[in-house]
Amino acid sequence: MVDRPIWWNEELSILEDSLTRFFEAEYLPHEADWEKARIVPRAFWEKAGAAGILGLSLPEEYGGVGGSIHHDAVLFDVLGKLGITGFGIHVHLIAAHYLLAYGSDEQKTRWLPRLASGELIGAIAMTEPGTGSDLKAVKTRAVRDGDDYRLSGSKIFISNGINTNFLMTVTKTGGEGSKGVSLLCVETDGLDGFRRGRNLEKLGQKAQDTAELFFDEARVPVANLLGAEEGRGFYQLMEQLPYERLVLAIGAIGSIDRALDLTRAYTKERTAFGQPIAAFQNTAFKLAECATEARIGRVFVEDCVAKFAAGRLDVPTVSMAKWWTTEKQCEIVDTCLQMFGGYGYMMEYPIARLHADSRVQKIYGGTNEIMKELIARSL
Repeated sequence: MVDRPIWWNEELSILEDSLTRFFEAEYLPHEADWEKARIVPRAFWEKAGAAGILGLSLPEEYGGVGGSIHHDAVLFDVLGKLGITGFGIHVHLIAAHYLLAYGSDEQKTRWLPRLASGELIGAIAMTEPGTGSDLKAVKTRAVRDGDDYRLSGSKIFISNGINTNFLMTVTKTGGEGSKGVSLLCVETDGLDGFRRGRNLEKLGQKAQDTAELFFDEARVPVANLLGAEEGRGFYQLMEQLPYERLVLAIGAIGSIDRALDLTRAYTKERTAFGQPIAAFQNTAFKLAECATEARIGRVFVEDCVAKFAAGRLDVPTVSMAKWWTTEKQCEIVDTCLQMFGGYGYMMEYPIARLHADSRVQKIYGGTNEIMKELIARSL
């Protein structure tokens, strides 16, 4: 058994068991239906909220559990190990953490308890048809008009895009470049000028609703600006991206462990030429390599969690964690799939779904090419 990290304690062990039981009982039996529907119903979000899962690292005064990054790390590790990719809790929590970090007392009191309960489902309206990693170039614009902004533009590839009713929206409020970017908190229920496009069909993560969003002179109160003044959005994004990238790295390690567990079990049962394929040296050596890389990745990520908790996780280090773990996730899942032979290509086998679900990890949260650019700048 892998040693627990230095920050592990009995409370986290209890949480791990509780989360595993919850998702095994409430999510996995319905997963196939939700993948066909391409959406996880709001009723499940509300169950997760009632169980405290949507507010693990939010303060108790705002309806949360009062935990820390350690609690979120357990959550995303469990999701990875169970192969759950359709529940968009990662972007939901990211939106909540923006609000927690930069919102006014009134904003936090108004929205955080509803995010923790599942009444509000959070999303990050960042990517646009012509703008991905270059956030300074967004075209969506909010023009001041009395006590409101008139918000116009479009977003694409928005996780939770169909379910969401709380959008952390990246928009221009001023001039060109980073100083013109702001974040607006947008409640979409009953909002004139807001509409959703298609629920996009993706390669993997089928139950995760992902949509196009459109704003046409939608009136959003100036009081919904995140932060005390306009033009802080780019800096807010940069300061919070380490949380998002760390969460992706944690999930990657959990998914690697799932791939190895599935493959170890299969290779012990599947026979060829009169013996289990696990007995062949090629199989044994490949699994040994993958297990070694999995251990290295887990130790690195657990150290990043400790640094984040201490306020010492810098951008280059979390960029290393994000690109390396997600690259290894895709490589190891592919290596494991090969050991299943033709069965590995069949979607009824979890390894095939894991292969499809893993691919986007190298794209969202900042592409791995961008991660390398950030690392290179620090050298």
